[in-house]
Amino acid sequence: MATFSPSISLSAPARRLTTLRRITTSRPSLLSYFTTTPRISAACFFSSPSRTLSKGGAPLAHNNEPVPTSSPTTDFSSLDVLGNTPVPSTSIDVCHHDGFSLNSGVQITNGSGALLIGGEAFEWKPWLTKDGKGTRKKMINSKWQWEIDPESLGVLSVVWPRPDLLILGVGKYNRPISPKTRQAIGEMGMRVEVLDTRNAASQYNLLATERGVGDVAAALVPIGFEE
Repeated sequence: MATFSPSISLSAPARRLTTLRRITTSRPSLLSYFTTTPRISAACFFSSPSRTLSKGGAPLAHNNEPVPTSSPTTDFSSLDVLGNTPVPSTSIDVCHHDGFSLNSGVQITNGSGALLIGGEAFEWKPWLTKDGKGTRKKMINSKWQWEIDPESLGVLSVVWPRPDLLILGVGKYNRPISPKTRQAIGEMGMRVEVLDTRNAASQYNLLATERGVGDVAAALVPIGFEE
Protein backbone atom coordinates (compact mmCIF):
# COMPACT_ATOMS: atom_id res chain seq x y z
CA MET A 1 0.00 0.00 0.00
CA ALA A 2 1.23 3.43 -0.82
CA THR A 3 1.96 5.78 2.06
CA PHE A 4 1.98 9.61 2.01
CA SER A 5 4.48 11.77 3.79
CA PRO A 6 3.01 14.51 6.04
CA SER A 7 5.31 17.07 4.42
CA ILE A 8 3.94 17.94 1.01
CA SER A 9 6.11 19.86 -1.41
CA LEU A 10 4.23 22.55 -3.37
CA SER A 11 4.80 23.33 -6.94
CA ALA A 12 5.99 26.74 -8.11
CA PRO A 13 2.49 28.04 -9.04
CA ALA A 14 1.16 26.93 -5.67
CA ARG A 15 3.99 28.68 -3.85
CA ARG A 16 3.28 31.89 -5.74
CA LEU A 17 -0.42 31.61 -4.86
CA THR A 18 0.47 31.14 -1.21
CA THR A 19 2.69 34.21 -1.36
CA LEU A 20 -0.11 36.23 -2.86
CA ARG A 21 -2.43 35.07 -0.16
CA ARG A 22 0.01 36.09 2.49
CA ILE A 23 0.41 39.57 0.98
CA THR A 24 -3.35 39.92 0.81
CA THR A 25 -4.01 38.74 4.32
CA SER A 26 -1.17 40.75 5.80
CA ARG A 27 -3.08 44.03 5.11
CA PRO A 28 -5.62 45.14 7.69
CA SER A 29 -9.21 44.39 6.80
CA LEU A 30 -11.75 47.12 6.12
CA LEU A 31 -13.63 46.15 9.27
CA SER A 32 -10.56 46.73 11.40
CA TYR A 33 -10.03 50.12 9.72
CA PHE A 34 -13.46 51.40 10.64
CA THR A 35 -13.33 49.96 14.12
CA THR A 36 -9.95 51.50 14.94
CA THR A 37 -10.41 54.90 13.21
CA PRO A 38 -11.87 57.49 15.59
CA ARG A 39 -15.22 58.90 14.52
CA ILE A 40 -15.69 62.63 13.93
CA SER A 41 -18.89 64.16 15.14
CA ALA A 42 -21.11 65.81 12.52
CA ALA A 43 -21.40 68.79 14.82
CA CYS A 44 -17.87 69.77 13.74
CA PHE A 45 -19.15 70.43 10.23
CA PHE A 46 -22.68 71.70 10.82
CA SER A 47 -22.29 73.92 13.82
CA SER A 48 -24.91 76.67 13.88
CA PRO A 49 -23.50 80.23 13.69
CA SER A 50 -23.99 82.45 16.65
CA ARG A 51 -26.37 85.39 16.16
CA THR A 52 -26.01 88.72 17.84
CA LEU A 53 -28.92 89.75 20.00
CA SER A 54 -30.12 93.24 20.81
CA LYS A 55 -30.57 94.53 24.33
CA GLY A 56 -34.22 93.47 24.24
CA GLY A 57 -33.27 89.95 23.16
CA ALA A 58 -34.40 90.35 19.52
CA PRO A 59 -31.98 89.01 16.86
CA LEU A 60 -29.97 91.50 14.81
CA ALA A 61 -29.21 91.36 11.12
CA HIS A 62 -25.71 91.60 9.64
CA ASN A 63 -25.95 95.41 9.70
CA ASN A 64 -26.85 95.38 13.41
CA GLU A 65 -30.45 96.34 12.73
CA PRO A 66 -33.38 94.41 14.21
CA VAL A 67 -34.70 91.62 12.01
CA PRO A 68 -38.29 92.47 10.95
CA THR A 69 -40.94 90.10 12.21
CA SER A 70 -43.23 90.59 9.17
CA SER A 71 -42.54 90.61 5.44
CA PRO A 72 -41.81 94.11 4.04
CA THR A 73 -44.52 95.81 1.97
CA THR A 74 -43.70 96.69 -1.65
CA ASP A 75 -44.17 100.26 -2.80
CA PHE A 76 -45.26 99.72 -6.39
CA SER A 77 -45.21 103.44 -7.09
CA SER A 78 -41.43 103.37 -6.80
CA LEU A 79 -41.33 100.78 -9.61
CA ASP A 80 -43.06 103.12 -12.08
CA VAL A 81 -40.13 104.56 -14.02
CA LEU A 82 -42.47 106.93 -15.90
CA GLY A 83 -44.31 108.08 -12.80
CA ASN A 84 -42.73 111.54 -12.81
CA THR A 85 -42.83 111.95 -16.60
CA PRO A 86 -45.54 114.35 -17.81
CA VAL A 87 -48.17 112.81 -20.06
CA PRO A 88 -48.35 114.39 -23.55
CA SER A 89 -51.38 116.55 -24.19
CA THR A 90 -52.10 114.50 -27.31
CA SER A 91 -52.31 111.20 -25.42
CA ILE A 92 -55.66 109.50 -25.89
CA ASP A 93 -57.89 109.11 -22.86
CA VAL A 94 -60.92 107.49 -24.51
CA CYS A 95 -61.56 105.77 -27.83
CA HIS A 96 -65.18 106.51 -28.74
CA HIS A 97 -67.25 104.75 -31.36
CA ASP A 98 -67.00 107.82 -33.60
CA GLY A 99 -63.95 109.66 -32.32
CA PHE A 100 -61.44 110.25 -29.52
CA SER A 101 -60.98 112.22 -26.31
CA LEU A 102 -57.49 113.59 -25.76
CA ASN A 103 -55.69 114.37 -22.52
CA SER A 104 -55.79 118.08 -23.33
CA GLY A 105 -59.60 118.02 -23.31
CA VAL A 106 -59.90 118.15 -27.10
CA GLN A 107 -62.76 116.07 -28.51
CA ILE A 108 -62.50 114.56 -32.00
CA THR A 109 -66.00 113.48 -32.96
CA ASN A 110 -68.37 113.21 -35.95
CA GLY A 111 -66.68 110.03 -37.14
CA SER A 112 -63.29 111.65 -37.74
CA GLY A 113 -60.00 109.90 -37.20
CA ALA A 114 -57.01 111.39 -35.39
CA LEU A 115 -53.60 112.27 -36.76
CA LEU A 116 -51.16 112.99 -33.92
CA ILE A 117 -47.85 114.57 -34.97
CA GLY A 118 -45.29 116.54 -32.95
CA GLY A 119 -47.65 117.28 -30.08
CA GLU A 120 -50.42 118.49 -32.42
CA ALA A 121 -53.74 116.78 -33.14
CA PHE A 122 -55.58 116.88 -36.47
CA GLU A 123 -58.87 115.47 -37.67
CA TRP A 124 -58.13 112.78 -40.21
CA LYS A 125 -60.47 111.32 -42.84
CA PRO A 126 -58.42 109.19 -45.22
CA TRP A 127 -61.57 107.53 -46.61
CA LEU A 128 -62.55 110.75 -48.41
CA THR A 129 -59.70 110.57 -50.94
CA LYS A 130 -60.83 110.01 -54.54
CA ASP A 131 -59.24 108.58 -57.62
CA GLY A 132 -58.83 110.32 -60.98
CA LYS A 133 -62.45 109.59 -61.90
CA GLY A 134 -63.79 111.20 -58.76
CA THR A 135 -64.69 107.88 -57.15
CA ARG A 136 -64.00 107.51 -53.46
CA LYS A 137 -61.23 105.04 -52.79
CA LYS A 138 -61.91 102.12 -50.51
CA MET A 139 -59.59 101.50 -47.57
CA ILE A 140 -59.92 97.71 -47.85
CA ASN A 141 -58.54 96.39 -51.12
CA SER A 142 -59.45 93.17 -52.93
CA LYS A 143 -56.97 91.19 -50.78
CA TRP A 144 -58.55 92.44 -47.54
CA GLN A 145 -55.53 94.58 -46.83
CA TRP A 146 -55.74 98.04 -45.31
CA GLU A 147 -54.71 100.55 -47.94
CA ILE A 148 -54.82 104.34 -48.01
CA ASP A 149 -53.77 106.94 -50.54
CA PRO A 150 -50.28 108.30 -49.77
CA GLU A 151 -51.74 111.80 -50.11
CA SER A 152 -53.69 111.25 -46.90
CA LEU A 153 -50.34 111.20 -45.07
CA GLY A 154 -49.00 114.17 -47.00
CA VAL A 155 -48.62 116.29 -43.87
CA LEU A 156 -45.93 113.89 -42.66
CA SER A 157 -43.83 114.67 -45.73
CA VAL A 158 -43.53 118.35 -44.73
CA VAL A 159 -42.75 117.77 -41.05
CA TRP A 160 -39.09 118.05 -40.07
CA PRO A 161 -37.63 116.30 -38.25
CA ARG A 162 -39.93 113.45 -39.11
CA PRO A 163 -41.04 110.95 -36.49
CA ASP A 164 -39.13 107.70 -36.35
CA LEU A 165 -42.26 105.58 -35.88
CA LEU A 166 -45.80 105.84 -37.19
CA ILE A 167 -48.47 103.85 -35.34
CA LEU A 168 -51.50 102.99 -37.44
CA GLY A 169 -54.84 102.18 -35.82
CA VAL A 170 -56.86 100.48 -38.56
CA GLY A 171 -60.22 100.19 -36.80
CA LYS A 172 -61.96 97.75 -34.49
CA TYR A 173 -59.99 94.77 -35.78
CA ASN A 174 -56.38 94.50 -36.83
CA ARG A 175 -55.50 93.65 -40.41
CA PRO A 176 -52.33 93.83 -42.54
CA ILE A 177 -51.57 96.89 -44.61
CA SER A 178 -50.89 96.72 -48.32
CA PRO A 179 -47.33 96.78 -49.68
CA LYS A 180 -48.16 100.07 -51.42
CA THR A 181 -49.03 101.78 -48.13
CA ARG A 182 -46.01 100.31 -46.36
CA GLN A 183 -43.73 101.47 -49.15
CA ALA A 184 -45.15 105.00 -49.09
CA ILE A 185 -44.48 105.26 -45.34
CA GLY A 186 -41.00 103.79 -45.70
CA GLU A 187 -40.07 106.29 -48.41
CA MET A 188 -40.70 109.05 -45.88
CA GLY A 189 -38.09 107.47 -43.60
CA MET A 190 -40.47 106.12 -40.97
CA ARG A 191 -41.09 102.71 -39.51
CA VAL A 192 -44.68 101.57 -39.14
CA GLU A 193 -46.54 99.53 -36.53
CA VAL A 194 -50.05 98.32 -37.34
CA LEU A 195 -52.59 97.55 -34.59
CA ASP A 196 -56.29 97.76 -33.97
CA THR A 197 -57.30 101.23 -32.84
CA ARG A 198 -57.61 100.50 -29.11
CA ASN A 199 -54.17 98.91 -28.86
CA ALA A 200 -52.68 101.51 -31.19
CA ALA A 201 -53.89 104.29 -28.89
CA SER A 202 -52.43 102.54 -25.85
CA GLN A 203 -49.12 101.98 -27.64
CA TYR A 204 -48.96 105.63 -28.69
CA ASN A 205 -49.59 106.81 -25.13
CA LEU A 206 -46.77 104.65 -23.82
CA LEU A 207 -44.17 105.42 -26.48
CA ALA A 208 -45.00 109.13 -26.71
CA THR A 209 -44.51 109.42 -22.95
CA GLU A 210 -41.32 107.39 -22.97
CA ARG A 211 -39.65 108.69 -26.14
CA GLY A 212 -41.42 111.99 -26.75
CA VAL A 213 -43.98 113.17 -29.28
CA GLY A 214 -41.22 114.13 -31.69
CA ASP A 215 -40.22 110.50 -32.27
CA VAL A 216 -43.66 108.87 -32.38
CA ALA A 217 -46.71 109.76 -34.48
CA ALA A 218 -50.11 108.09 -34.77
CA ALA A 219 -52.81 107.85 -37.40
CA LEU A 220 -56.00 106.35 -35.97
CA VAL A 221 -59.33 105.39 -37.50
CA PRO A 222 -62.39 105.35 -35.16
CA ILE A 223 -63.33 101.91 -33.87
CA GLY A 224 -66.85 102.32 -35.27
CA PHE A 225 -65.75 103.02 -38.84
CA GLU A 226 -67.08 100.63 -41.48
CA GLU A 227 -66.27 100.64 -45.16
